[in-house]
Amino acid sequence: MKSMIIKRPPMGWNTWNTFGEKVNEKLILECADAFVELGLPEFGYEYLVIDDCWSERERDPQTDKLVASKEKFPNGMKYVGDYVHSKGLKFGMYSCDGVRTCADYPGSFDHEFLDAKTFAEWGVDFLKYDNCYKPSTTSGPLLYHRMGVALEQCGRDILFSACNWGSDDVWSWIRSTGAHMYRSTGDINDSFQSYYDIAMSQKDKFAYSAPNCYNDIDMLTVGMYGSGNVAKAGCTDAEYRQQFVLWCLYGAPLMLGCDIRKMNDTTLKLVTNRDLIAINQDEACRPPVWQQHVWNEHLKCAFKHLADGTYAMAFFNFSGHDTTVPSMFELFGIPNNSGLKAQLTDIDTGECIGTFRDYARITVPTHDVKIFKVKLVAG
Repeated sequence: MKSMIIKRPPMGWNTWNTFGEKVNEKLILECADAFVELGLPEFGYEYLVIDDCWSERERDPQTDKLVASKEKFPNGMKYVGDYVHSKGLKFGMYSCDGVRTCADYPGSFDHEFLDAKTFAEWGVDFLKYDNCYKPSTTSGPLLYHRMGVALEQCGRDILFSACNWGSDDVWSWIRSTGAHMYRSTGDINDSFQSYYDIAMSQKDKFAYSAPNCYNDIDMLTVGMYGSGNVAKAGCTDAEYRQQFVLWCLYGAPLMLGCDIRKMNDTTLKLVTNRDLIAINQDEACRPPVWQQHVWNEHLKCAFKHLADGTYAMAFFNFSGHDTTVPSMFELFGIPNNSGLKAQLTDIDTGECIGTFRDYARITVPTHDVKIFKVKLVAG
């Protein structure tokens, strides 16, 4: 069959951040219902992904196949997949390139082709493929190549989400495996420091991200508020906004991680902001260029080219107090002699705040962001 082509960063929801090992059939069906009731598919969210801990502790002794936990999923995975599909959603599952998964369930090492066919039989549309317990004598890249071929030959279109945490300079070879997205960092937790460190670690790596193979900087913690499997201190709404804008500017996959059954209005409004999603899904998939304040590394501005000839410009305040974040347009390729001014429209309010030459200074609260659509005009 022909290789699957993914033209935009994938969008969906994954169980791990909130539920960890506490996954079961009832939960997944409830989340599928909530997914649709919230209207998330109208904004591009389509994948519902069950992460680790869904299987029995060992393979079937007769067939050697993976088996869903009879306690957690009494009707089996085909039943769950059919229910997810009945809601108009796509069904995702998890495995690992090692002999065991990260939570010590059976991995797919040396069973790649058998497991790919099993996933296809269950109606799987998305496979997150982790990186634990692989033999030290086996090349990590080779194992991702194996599963890439297995998925392409399984008889069903399955999005291949490679999750090797950035090991082995993943950005330099991952496209050749057939993967459609690739984890480039360690696991996120629900704290400002975690999402900040992850985002800043990838500032120079998104040049490798492009249509059909996207840099995945992990599932979002937006809306978790310090609860769940990867809970830490939690974040403020401003910090969640900052996180979501970072993921959108980067063009990273938007995989929600909060309990969508309990998503509040503030979170829903943020993750369904059409203008932010449009920046994330922009077909040009260009990385932003960054500018840092000369005397304060916690004040940064990002500038992103968009396919329609406009731009996105975001002013980030990562410091511990409200302040003014500057931007020098010359450092974004707009010198004084260009004869151009920048017209800034606030994406949150839709208000044009003015037209600026050479520079702009925007007041931003602590751990928050102001993001604008930019149109260059003569002047």
